[in-house]
Amino acid sequence: MAGGDGQLNHDLLPGEKGPQDACGVFGVWAPGEEVAKLSYFGLYALQHRGQESAGIATSDGSKILIYKDMGLVSQVFNEASLSTLLGHIAVGHTRYSTTGSSSWQNAQPTLGRTSSGTVALGHNGNLTNTAELLELVRERYPKVDGELARGNTTDTAVITALLTGDLDHTLEATALEVLPRLRGAYCLVFMDETTLYAARDPQGVRPLVLGRLERGWVVASETAALDIVGASFVREVEPGELITIDENGLRTQRFAKADPKGCVFEYVYLARPDTTIAGRGVHEARVEMGRRLAAEHPVEADLVIPTPESGTPAAIGYAQASGIPFGQGLVKNSYVGRTFIAPSQTIRQRGIRLKLNPLKNVIKGKRLIVVDDSIVRGNTQRALVSMLREAGAAEVHVRISSPPITWPCFYGIDFASRAELVATGLEIDEVRQSIGADSLGYLSEDGMIEATEQPRERLCTACFTGIYPIPLPESQHLGKNLLEREPASNGCDPGPDSELEAVLAPTIQRDKALAALGQVPFGDPGRQE
Repeated sequence: MAGGDGQLNHDLLPGEKGPQDACGVFGVWAPGEEVAKLSYFGLYALQHRGQESAGIATSDGSKILIYKDMGLVSQVFNEASLSTLLGHIAVGHTRYSTTGSSSWQNAQPTLGRTSSGTVALGHNGNLTNTAELLELVRERYPKVDGELARGNTTDTAVITALLTGDLDHTLEATALEVLPRLRGAYCLVFMDETTLYAARDPQGVRPLVLGRLERGWVVASETAALDIVGASFVREVEPGELITIDENGLRTQRFAKADPKGCVFEYVYLARPDTTIAGRGVHEARVEMGRRLAAEHPVEADLVIPTPESGTPAAIGYAQASGIPFGQGLVKNSYVGRTFIAPSQTIRQRGIRLKLNPLKNVIKGKRLIVVDDSIVRGNTQRALVSMLREAGAAEVHVRISSPPITWPCFYGIDFASRAELVATGLEIDEVRQSIGADSLGYLSEDGMIEATEQPRERLCTACFTGIYPIPLPESQHLGKNLLEREPASNGCDPGPDSELEAVLAPTIQRDKALAALGQVPFGDPGRQE
């Protein structure tokens, strides 16, 4: 098992899982450059998107080499391993699992055969028709080999298998046939021995950008990764676009009509604050969310403090709009992270203090406004409020720069189950009582969307509204462990993962709204889930 590297992760409570990020992908085509090192630093910039495993594949024009393992980017790679990855093309990946367990077999990039060589592929997102695609693999290639045969249980392995193709089709031609069959969210960066490819789903749920090096090209999940490797931003990879880069230059083709539905939670939490998405700086969007939050939920107080680090931009905006001073009331231990050591009972009881500690002289006797980006289970906020009261805070008012999260995501974010989401089935005042705050205010959906400066119809807000812009299949064909579940003894399809069983049927009002938009809710309309 990988050891801790002293780097901080998102979790504030031991064992308390927050929203888990989508994966990060990186690709580079650059003759004369150290592409493995460029990929390493690109992945380092994308580490926040996945902390379970990391990998890099390179090609020198005739063969592909790959190195991947469990752990953080800085744990997996060192000078020795990077020096073995030679070539002028590279694909890199840092993973958080949304389909398939967290295991070495499921680390990416995946490898597969093609009609004329090998393909290495990294995937950010989550497919919704994996079961259907697996049947297509079995139909086309009855003697399943490659990563699926070696125990890989991800939707990425299914895509890789479908790219096998035949002698009459190049990898590019096969991709143009396969990509329109994929449903859900996917940003793909893949390569064969001579060519780098990048593709984005027609809805563009997850971000993917194109950058220019002096001697080549880069594709990455976020613009921050371009900055770190010295690439200039060219543009976003368009929804429904396949980009091909080889010795003849860059060419682009459409495999589907664009129907943009970018993930609004990228602005709220997932993306780095120094990233730009659809022309809008993420930091600026979060500050604006804080300003709008102050206008929607004012309260008399002495100090605005953030929950480090995710709540900081919104807290700055709240302080600016309210005129209440901004302060650092909490100190975050930047050297406590993925230690892989279970906390003792004493430390577990102290909970959040493992990573956060109050500045008692700053907050004692003060009426505090504590700003965070979201509430998932509520355990972190509950422990935080308790800790601030122990430190002498006179009042604790919690402000959240997004609406209540009440629905699961099937497009690449692993939230807690619907049954565990504290806002499910509770009124806001009941959530307030649950976390022990003096008051609680969530940013409205309108306020959140307006802060992104994106048209409402170009955003996915499913985790807040339950309106899924990409249709979902039957519940038994969804779930993180879809390819690891055994069929029932009677030969029927495997049942849904436990986290899906608690998803409730939509109300009549939501059904009407969905019908007007031509969209579908989770599960069978009208059936009690």
